[in-house]
Amino acid sequence: MTAVCVMVLGTTSGAGKSWLTTALCRHYARQGLKVAPFKAQNMSNNARVVAKGPEGEGRFTAGPPQGETAPLGGSDPRERRSVGAEIGSAQYFQSLAAKADPDVRMNPLLLKPEADTRSQVVLMGEVHRALSDMPWRGRSETVWPHIAAALDALREESDVVVIEGAGSPAEINLHASDIVNMRVARHADARCLLVTDIDRGGAFAHLYGTWALLPEDERALIKGFVLNKFRGDASLLAPAPQMLQDLTGVPVVATLPMWWQHGLPEEDGVFDDKTRAAGAVQTTIAVIAWPRISNLDEFQPLKNVPGVRLVWARTPADCAGADWIVLPGSKSTAADLAWLRAQGLDQAVAHHAAQGRAVLGICGGLQVLGEALIDTHGIDGNAPGLGLLPLVTAFDAEKTVRRTTAAFGDLTGAWQALSGVTTAGYEIHHGQTAQHPAMAAKGDIAREVMPGLAWQNAAGNVLGCYLHGLFEDPAVLRALFGARVPTLDTVFDGLADFLEQHVEPGVLDALIHKD
Repeated sequence: MTAVCVMVLGTTSGAGKSWLTTALCRHYARQGLKVAPFKAQNMSNNARVVAKGPEGEGRFTAGPPQGETAPLGGSDPRERRSVGAEIGSAQYFQSLAAKADPDVRMNPLLLKPEADTRSQVVLMGEVHRALSDMPWRGRSETVWPHIAAALDALREESDVVVIEGAGSPAEINLHASDIVNMRVARHADARCLLVTDIDRGGAFAHLYGTWALLPEDERALIKGFVLNKFRGDASLLAPAPQMLQDLTGVPVVATLPMWWQHGLPEEDGVFDDKTRAAGAVQTTIAVIAWPRISNLDEFQPLKNVPGVRLVWARTPADCAGADWIVLPGSKSTAADLAWLRAQGLDQAVAHHAAQGRAVLGICGGLQVLGEALIDTHGIDGNAPGLGLLPLVTAFDAEKTVRRTTAAFGDLTGAWQALSGVTTAGYEIHHGQTAQHPAMAAKGDIAREVMPGLAWQNAAGNVLGCYLHGLFEDPAVLRALFGARVPTLDTVFDGLADFLEQHVEPGVLDALIHKD
């Protein structure tokens, strides 16, 4: 069989492509169809781990989470030391929405920004140093055969492939080297939806301008326009939708209301709106929003915990009154540590810890909490750490990428509730962390509370852990907050329900009807 392809394009980044793709994956999966998501190239520091297949391609062969027996990010029956591959978090979640096994072919090219002008290139799940050093436009013809082969393979195994574009398909300076938008659409003969964020204003101009800049054969692939994030009475939009259809021949097939708390993690950037869950605030958690934050999507469940207020901290004032300070993952740990010091946030974290309040470092955040960062391979950079844990991190040339299941040992103080909790998550890091040898010789050691993965200070209020995904694990949330939060399956069904309610009748079925 060869799958029908439905593609979601956007007039801009942030228009709503990722969540709409996710909703379509769940909608078609609920029709009993075999569905796979696909995005040729994703630029994001939010990544998930899938296991490598026997022939080197990354495949993760565990189904979507069921109830509360598995963490929101899935689980891995393989042993902890198995080597994995990376895909963008959005495609990971889309695969779960599609009730499919997450597979590296769903996101064959992942760009992980390390600086404003440099990204780490991950091809078919593995870091590709030669591509990382290659000029942007020079990569296209090298990577296209991998992209086309991945898409073709998914089409052979599926009934429907739901494809997500990137940015805008009408970036005329990039059209000749395009490998993620209309080149993919043409290759798959995809039926395309073009979505725009009407809350920004200028939505009809964005839709018309994008359509008008496309070549004639590519315009023919656009089957419908979608207005996203609309506030107010949709009847007041008339006669604009009909006028737009008269100009383009393309109908507006959906007007989707603004929806703040759909529960799907944001793919890119830090979003400060609506970060307090229901109920009186009992715990304020300040997450340091440094410039190269990675895997920020793992904090989404905290937004749904009753009584929790989540704050993205960029200044010392943002940390004032916080119960916890969390130092998250980073794609450029030494640079983010320098930024932390430049903002005076290092002193805010130190003051918070000195008062006995809870501090948590995850992956890069764990590394920052130690005494030093040592880089002999030119991976990240050398720097003194914050000195809140007597640890030292050395950056290794090879990246650790794996799914991990492990149990916390005996913890004390602020994190005592995690004692004995078994959790499943994932690791993505170059750093290797150990006790500081000189400090250890004098008896100053960090308590290792998860072998090779987590350490706690003597006072019990500072905890560092390499494991991503803690807050996606129901067992961790119950231990820390006594709380239950919606599972991802509930979120995916809610997205599909919302889409089905607001799309014009018959449109979704028509998109997959084979001519």
